[in-house]
Amino acid sequence: MRDMEGRTVFITGASRGIGAAMALRCAEAGANVVIAAKTADPHPKLPGTIHSVAEECETAGGKALAVQMDLRNVEEIEAAVEKAAERFGGIDVLVNNASAQTFTKTPDTTPKLFDLMFDINIRGTFFASQACIPHLRKSANPQILVVASAISPDPRWYAERLPRTMSKYGMSMCVIGLAEEFKEEGISVNGIWPRHAIATAAIQVTRPEMYETCRRPTIMADAAHWIVTRPKGAVSGRFFFDDEALSEAGKSQAEIDAYWITPGKQSPLSSFIDFDKRPFR
Repeated sequence: MRDMEGRTVFITGASRGIGAAMALRCAEAGANVVIAAKTADPHPKLPGTIHSVAEECETAGGKALAVQMDLRNVEEIEAAVEKAAERFGGIDVLVNNASAQTFTKTPDTTPKLFDLMFDINIRGTFFASQACIPHLRKSANPQILVVASAISPDPRWYAERLPRTMSKYGMSMCVIGLAEEFKEEGISVNGIWPRHAIATAAIQVTRPEMYETCRRPTIMADAAHWIVTRPKGAVSGRFFFDDEALSEAGKSQAEIDAYWITPGKQSPLSSFIDFDKRPFR
């Protein structure tokens, strides 16, 4: 179904993995897709560049714009957003997908690692949203989607990987704050998080034994597509699990189970949720 015909979707970190899958799904639905990321040249181990994803989106039936952008640089964010708006006549959806990760504990976290996560995860999400808001205000159905979980009160996440948790929950706070700040203007802001690990190329390279137990990135892409195509103002301020969104969209359990790479092999629950089946929101 081409239910995003004519809508423009700006996706950060879309050169590979979940972001690339989301870009392709939106293109299949007829959207204009802006692939905004740093990777313009092929990585020796990880497939995908802004240009290769743009080509895939065009082949899938959408229109695409590849924009090289460093999310740590506000000027580059603003220039990328303006380029996208000029090319396609506006922006209707922003997907804050880009995220930097480290699983180091406090004694092992260098200032460089700390700053990288906070610059991309929190600062990047905030300023990408800020740059898109003037264009979203003009959209018939403005949406912001952030790849972030609900905030868990379980102290284990803070003790095990404090820097990552602080930076990811900063993204979650953007969902809560932006949803409330712009609710009267009809800009919907939601979060999406995988209930189980996603089979990205990075996992395939670094943890091949885990890769076989993951779900395909298309589960996040299909869930994101459903969320950003809700009617204007219908849902905002929520944190969805990928399978939860698809269940609300009407998919059966059998259809959701089809996303597993290997039927019968299931990865543990994702970060921030395995203390319980459902974190508070």
